[in-house]
Amino acid sequence: MTRRLRFLHVTTFYPPYAFGGDGAYVHRLAHALADAGHDVDVLHSIDAYHLRHPAEPDTAWPGHSGVTTHGLRSGARWLTMIAAHQTGRPLLQMGAVQAVFDRRPYDVIHFHNISLFGPGVLSLAPRTGAPLKMYTTHEHWLICPTHVLWKFGGRPCEHPDCLACTVAAGRPPQWWRYTGLIERATAHVDVFLSPSRFTADMHAARGFHRPFEVLPLFVDVDGGTAAAPRPHDRPYFLFVGRLERIKGVESLLRAFATVSGADLLIVGAGSEEARIRLAAAADDRVHVLGQLPQRVLGPLYAHAIACCVPSQTYEPFPTVAIEALARGTAVIVRDLGGGTEIVEQSGGGILYRQEDELAAAMRALLADDARRTAMGARGRQTSVEQWSRAVHLARYFALIETAMARKHQVAS
Repeated sequence: MTRRLRFLHVTTFYPPYAFGGDGAYVHRLAHALADAGHDVDVLHSIDAYHLRHPAEPDTAWPGHSGVTTHGLRSGARWLTMIAAHQTGRPLLQMGAVQAVFDRRPYDVIHFHNISLFGPGVLSLAPRTGAPLKMYTTHEHWLICPTHVLWKFGGRPCEHPDCLACTVAAGRPPQWWRYTGLIERATAHVDVFLSPSRFTADMHAARGFHRPFEVLPLFVDVDGGTAAAPRPHDRPYFLFVGRLERIKGVESLLRAFATVSGADLLIVGAGSEEARIRLAAAADDRVHVLGQLPQRVLGPLYAHAIACCVPSQTYEPFPTVAIEALARGTAVIVRDLGGGTEIVEQSGGGILYRQEDELAAAMRALLADDARRTAMGARGRQTSVEQWSRAVHLARYFALIETAMARKHQVAS
């Protein structure tokens, strides 16, 4: 794409007002587009962030002169978010949202995690122009009221039982989900993107039949972090992610307890942090480091024996796995969801299903330098070929160009 485009990204969470990989990806993509000379705006909800984190963010994220952010705040945070959650529309912020949509004649409006804007935001449009609308499914929100297909708070969802599961999760039912609002709102979207074939197929299996283009996420591949000083003086395994039950950290701790000769570093924060710190206190080889800025993570990935991804439910595309592979570090991933595709496509790690298999994989990589190095090298090469900024943008712009041509042909 040679001409300069105007982008608006719409997402509930955007760094530093973010918790997980969806916000990090939008930040990475927005900066990549701005670096390529495009005009980029981002609309996000500071109110949504403060529902879970009343204080200001703990870590800073770099800004970009080519990226303009519009963080929505209100004087009635809870009421504003409940209204969006229950009506499926940004009811009390409609004027503020529309003002951003009208800020300039956008060529592309790209929606991401819109859970606390509601599907109704998809039907909004600038007062002038007819931008291409894209949607990336970072979670399973379109087909799951709790986003993550984590049934009754205890297992991956094998078939829908949404109303009972929503109540069991302590959330108010979203009655608009039974009115056809999602179907009507998503009709306004031109291109649906999924980071993995698994996630696209899961949407189809659960009744969402609009076609998806598979576009894996990306990382900025950096070959210099391996030369950085070791951040820990003993061999170590690494976990990076939110400290929530579905991420499987307690399972990782149990498996690690049977492994000798290494430490375990846990990076992240979340509602389970206190419980995990208490469990980790029983083993002086386990170090809970809390939330760390992005600039610190590169060396941590690069010098780890392996990065462990023990998520207990369906991850659409665990970015931490490709973050590690990009640094030449092997991964150990539960054989569930989009993470399976990452390991199978790269040959850069080990898949497991049971805790004893996780422990066996840790012991195997700890004992076999050659195997670990070979996996890391394959992972690094695949990252360059499949999950780098250049490859991602080339695919992204090709999809945009094709969709714009199709949209123009239909309009004419």
